[in-house]
This record gives sequence, C-alpha cells and structure tokens, in this order.
Amino acid sequence: MAAHYLEILRTRHAARLLAGTLVGRLPNAVAAIAVLLFVRAEGGSYSLAGALAAVYGVSNAVGQPVLGRLVDLHGQPRVQLPAAIVSALGMAVFAFTGIGALPLAYVLMVVAGFFTPPLEGGLRALWPTVLRREDQVHTAYAMDAVAQEVMFTVGPLLITLCVSLWSAQAALLVLNVIGVLGALSVVVSQPSRAWRSAPREAHWLGALRSAGLLVLLGAFLFVGIALGSINVAAMSYADDNGGDVTYGWLMAAIGLGALVGGTVYGARQWSGAPGRRLLVLVALLAVFYVPLMLTPGAVAMTALIALSGLFLAPCIACAFVLVDHHAPRGTVTEAFSWLVTTFTVGMSVGTGLAGPVVEWGGAVWGFALPGVAGAVALLVLLATGRVLAVAGSGGVVEVASENDRNGAGEPRFSAGHQA
Repeated sequence: MAAHYLEILRTRHAARLLAGTLVGRLPNAVAAIAVLLFVRAEGGSYSLAGALAAVYGVSNAVGQPVLGRLVDLHGQPRVQLPAAIVSALGMAVFAFTGIGALPLAYVLMVVAGFFTPPLEGGLRALWPTVLRREDQVHTAYAMDAVAQEVMFTVGPLLITLCVSLWSAQAALLVLNVIGVLGALSVVVSQPSRAWRSAPREAHWLGALRSAGLLVLLGAFLFVGIALGSINVAAMSYADDNGGDVTYGWLMAAIGLGALVGGTVYGARQWSGAPGRRLLVLVALLAVFYVPLMLTPGAVAMTALIALSGLFLAPCIACAFVLVDHHAPRGTVTEAFSWLVTTFTVGMSVGTGLAGPVVEWGGAVWGFALPGVAGAVALLVLLATGRVLAVAGSGGVVEVASENDRNGAGEPRFSAGHQA
C-alpha cells in the first residue's frame, strides 16, 4: 500500500506541492469550526454562528470558480498569493472586531470567503505536469484526498488546542497566518510558476458547459450539505457530553474515518467505469450517516462519526477522476474549483439548516440531516448516470485531461495541454 504513495512523494516537487497546498487550505478547511467557536465565545447564538459560517462558505463558493478562471488565464502566482493575503486580512479584522457590529462581521466573512485562493483546484491542475504516468495521476488524486483528511483530522484539534491555550480569537489569527505561508510555498515553486492552462474556447459558461460536470456538482452539493450539518449537530451534542474537547474529537473523527477509507481506496487501481463506482460509494456514504441519530455516549459517538467518514475521501477521489474526464479543454482549474465551490456551498447550506433544526429538535434531529442529504445525492446520480457514462456530453468541444503531457493510454486523456 505504501509503495504507491512513496512513488508519488519521491517525485520531484510532489511532496512540497502537496504539503504547501494542505497548509494553505487549512484556514478554509476549518473555517466553519473556527467561526462557530469564536462566535460562541463572543456570546452569539447557534443561529448567528451558523449564519456567519454560511456567509463565509457561500462567498468562498462564489470566489473559487472566479479565481480559478483567473488562474487558468493568468497563471497561479499572480492570483493565489494576493488572494490568500486578502482573505487572511479579512478574517484577522473579524477576529479583532468580533460580532459587536454585525453588518461589518458579515462583510468581513464575505471578503475572507471570496478571496480564499483556489489552491485545491490548482494542485489538481499541477499533478499531471509533475507526474509521469496517468495511473500516477489517479493515485495522486486519491493521495490528495487522503492527505486532506489528515488536515481535517488535525485541524479541529489544532483549533481546540489554540482555544484552550489562548483564545478563539488567537485560533483565527494563527490559522490564517499559517494559510498564507502555505500559499507562498506553492506559488514560488517551479511547477506553479511554469504552469499554463491549455488554450480555451471562449465561452461565457466556461467549465459549466459540460453536462457531466453539472451532474457531479448536483450530487456533491448534497454531500456537502450532509457534512456541513454534522458540524453544527456535533457541537450541540458536545455541549451535553463534554464540551469543546468532545467537539474537537468528533470533528477529528470524521477526518480520521475518511483518512482510513481514502488510504485503502487509493492503494489499488480500480477497474470499471468511475461513474458506477461513485454511485456505490455515495450509497455507502448515505447508509453510514443514518446511525448518527442514535447519539450514544461520547466514545461510541466518536466511533460512529469515524465510520460515517469512511467513504468520504473515496467519493472525492473518484469525483476528481470524473472532473478530469469531463472538464472542457483549458478549464481544468476552473472545473476543479467548481467542484470545491459546490461542496463548500453544500457545507454552508448544511450549516445554516442545522442551526435552526438543532435549536428546535436537538442533536438527534440535527444528525438526521446528513442521512437525508446523502440519500438525495444518491438519487441525483441514479437519475443522471447515463450523463456521467458518456464522456464529452453536453456539447463540450474537447473533453480530456489537458495535463497529460505524455499521452497516457486511457481514453479521455490526451497530450498537448501546455499553452
């Protein structure tokens, strides 16, 4: 199992790009948790905390494809680093001004969210320029998803540690300084500076003219809703079962489960159509969300949440492959950013929905939302399975992995991506 990952990490630039991207994405990955803890420390309600986190998430969702298109047009360094600095400044001002002036707090959430750099989509665009073979690219996608789960495991613990040692305000500041340093590490690297997107057909829809991509976005909107609702439901549960320490472990358990699932998934090469594989993975994800409504003791609940995360990273890794298949030429960063955007919107919607639900019915009803959202994601894939099975659907001019320099053998991968 380790050999597949070590082969990737030993490739020049790979470890640096992966680490820099993960560190750079840390503020965005745990922003909802950090905002929830900060607002509660300031005396705000669950609804206010959920609303501010939702505004951040929606703004991030709008900004990712916009910045992703700018990256495709102008390269990574000119967009990624300035965006990271502006986003960090927005969150820093929020940390100092708090929730005393709510209009300002919402504006700062918009700024911090919108200017979050599209590092995740940028890394997906860089992998094929760094790696030699198409099978390595697919393994890198899985490794990328696994590594993110390490961040989702460690991130909540770092936040709760910062809150315990210093304050929720300090947690916001420290995380965003770390994020800027991570973005800087990526954009000064040789692959990032040298990368250029393929020539693209002028079209106002950009990557969204791909029907296959639209199907993925529809499904992952609801996967995001499921994950976002868990954040709030778990906080309500933790308030009655150990407080912030329990909450940190519950959030880390999701990442730990996804880490285990993603590691196993990425350790082998999968045969068959990735669209059918995604259907099975989403079905399993939805099924494992249902037991969360049992809300047992803290130890058992942590185990259930870890089990619910087992199929999250495999779902994401499989979706990466499908985005690569369906992204129109010259829109690779934008296409991956749309997936990130939709997932983020879903998390924000889930966070916003769960706040009132938890206040009305408690943690049990909050944990009902993930199962419902997972079932809807499965229905979307069942209803549109033929679209994902047909590469190039939706009138896309050329659908291929525009980053495969060596002309890998799998259909939908083609050479000549560099402009």
